[in-house]
Amino acid sequence: MHLEVGMDAPHFELPDADMKTFSLARKIGKKNVVLYFYPKDDTPGCTLEANDFTALADEFDKLDTLLVGVSRDDCLSHAEFRDKHGLSVQLLADTESRVCKKYGVLLDKEIDGHKKTIIQRSTFVIDKQGKLHYLQYGVQARGHAQEIFNLIKDMK
Repeated sequence: MHLEVGMDAPHFELPDADMKTFSLARKIGKKNVVLYFYPKDDTPGCTLEANDFTALADEFDKLDTLLVGVSRDDCLSHAEFRDKHGLSVQLLADTESRVCKKYGVLLDKEIDGHKKTIIQRSTFVIDKQGKLHYLQYGVQARGHAQEIFNLIKDMK
């Protein structure tokens, strides 16, 4: 499925680090959602990105915006990652890649001569009406949280 700005964001429910269910549908009408996909808990780029979003979490909150990170790690891994770095981003476990597929963030890559499917670092901004306001695939972690914050600030 090819996603574009203005489309309805694909709905999903996933467990978070505390095994509570996060439902995108329940946020519509209430909050903007920054939904970012990242390859793996506690790796350098992913930690940098999560820390940067956490540093701006209060500012995002003032703009009625939730920060939600998704990877294929399980709930336990997410809890350890969150606690180790004091993250305030809600981390969701997509262990079966269902949501990754809906958002088109999986990429086949050759690593050490083997084909592996990985998550391409990607970010989606979903407005309060549940529409895709912004999407970017192949995100660079450094400085990304600030870019997204500036974008949300300018949303009407």
